[in-house]
Amino acid sequence: MFSKILIANRGEIALRIIRTCQKLRIQTVAVYSEADADSLFVRQADEAFCIGKPQVNLSYLNADEIIRVAKASGAEAVHPGYGLLSENASFAQKCIDEGLVFIGPSPSILSAMGSKIEARKTMKQAGVPIIEGVNIPLENEEEAKEAAKSIGYPLMLKASAGGGGIGMQLVHSDEELVKAFAGNKKRAESFFGDGAMFLEKYIQKPHHIEVQILADSHGQVIPLWERECSIQRRNQKVVEEAPSPFISEETRSCMLDAAVKAAQHIGYTNAGTIEFLVDHEQNFYFLEMNTRLQVEHPVTEEITGLDLVEEQLKVAAGERLALTREAVQRNGHAIEVRIYAEDPKTFFPSPGQITEFELPQGEGIRNECAIEAGSAVTPFYDPMIGKLIAWGATREEACTRMQAALDQFKIEGIKTNIPMLKKIVSHKQFLKGLTTTQFVEEYYLPELTTTK
Repeated sequence: MFSKILIANRGEIALRIIRTCQKLRIQTVAVYSEADADSLFVRQADEAFCIGKPQVNLSYLNADEIIRVAKASGAEAVHPGYGLLSENASFAQKCIDEGLVFIGPSPSILSAMGSKIEARKTMKQAGVPIIEGVNIPLENEEEAKEAAKSIGYPLMLKASAGGGGIGMQLVHSDEELVKAFAGNKKRAESFFGDGAMFLEKYIQKPHHIEVQILADSHGQVIPLWERECSIQRRNQKVVEEAPSPFISEETRSCMLDAAVKAAQHIGYTNAGTIEFLVDHEQNFYFLEMNTRLQVEHPVTEEITGLDLVEEQLKVAAGERLALTREAVQRNGHAIEVRIYAEDPKTFFPSPGQITEFELPQGEGIRNECAIEAGSAVTPFYDPMIGKLIAWGATREEACTRMQAALDQFKIEGIKTNIPMLKKIVSHKQFLKGLTTTQFVEEYYLPELTTTK
C-alpha cells in the first residue's frame, strides 16, 4: 500500500479521499488554488501546496505543476477524484512517465472511453446493447442530415468528447438539427478541445441507470449493484439512489452481466461505471462509461458497506480484490441529493459568503460537504457544494429520513437548490419510484410556473 498520495482535486471529494487515507494511515498532499487557501480540505491534508490562481486552467488543470508538487512532496501516487483531470489520458500518462501511480484505469482506456463514438464501437464489439445511431464523427450539417435520414427523428445530437450535457441537444427535424449543429460543435471545441459530433436515436422518457464496477489488475471484475440517476436538470444528475426502484431482478441481473462483460472486454482496472438508458419496457442500452469514481458513489457504499476509495487504493497498489460477486450483498436503500449553490428557480449559480451553516444529523444520515460558516462559494468552480445521503432498511424509510434531513439543513448567505430537493423527494411520483429523465421538466418546472 502507498505511504503518501497527492489528491489532484478540491472540495468535498478531496475531503472524502483524505478521510479514507487517514483510516489507512496514508499521508495526503493537497493542492489548492488561491481561492481555496482557507478551505477545509487544505487544512485536513497532511501537506498542502498552492498551485496557482483561482481559474481552473491556471490551477487544478495545470497538470505539470501538479506532477511537480507530487514529486517534490514524495507522493507515490495521484488520486484525481472526479471531474477536472480525472479522465484526462494525457495527465495519467504524465504521472506514469514521472514514476507516479495514477489511481484509475490506464491512459489507453481513458482515451478509448473518453470518446463516446469510440466507446459505442467498443461496446458493440463486446456484445453490449447500444442505442441506434452513427459511429463516425459528423463533419458538418449536411452529413448530419444524411445520417438523420437513416435513423429517424427525434434524435440526440451529442459531442463525442462531451460530459455534463455540454454539446448535447434534442432535435426533431432537419431544421432543428441544422440550427443546433454549429453551436453545439463550437461549445464542444471550447470545453473539450474536440468538436466531433454524432447522433443517437432519442429514447422517450428513459430511466438513467448505471452499474458500479470494481476491477483489479488480475482479471477480476465485480459489479456492485446499480444506481438510479434519472432525476436531472440540464442533463446533470440531481438525485441518485441505490438500488433502482424501477427495474426487475431479471433486468438487474442482465445489466450487471453486461457491465462485467464491457469491463472485461476492454481490460478495465480500478473503479468505473457503465451507464445505461432503460426504456419503459426495461430494454437497456449503453450510454457511456465513466472511468473514475462517481459523485454518487456514497449510495453504493451505503448499501454494500464498502469503502470505494479504499478499494481504489488497493487496486492501484496492485492488490487483488478480496471480494467476490456473490459476497457483495445489498442491504437496504440509499438516496443522495446534490446540494448546489444555485437559484432553485433559474438554476443559475449563486456565489457568495456563507453566513450560517448547520448540517442535518440523525440515524442513517451522511453528509459529504467541504464548507462551513464563513466559507466563500466562488464563481470559479462547479456550484455543487456538497451531498446529503439518507439510508434506510427500506426505500420508504430512506425517503422519510431524507425529507427530515432536508428540513434540518441550514445554510444562509447564498441561494441553494434545497427548496427544489424538498419538493422532489416529497413528490408522489418520486415516492412511487417513477423517475424518468424528464422528471424535472414534467413535475418541478410546471409547479414553479403555477406557484409564482
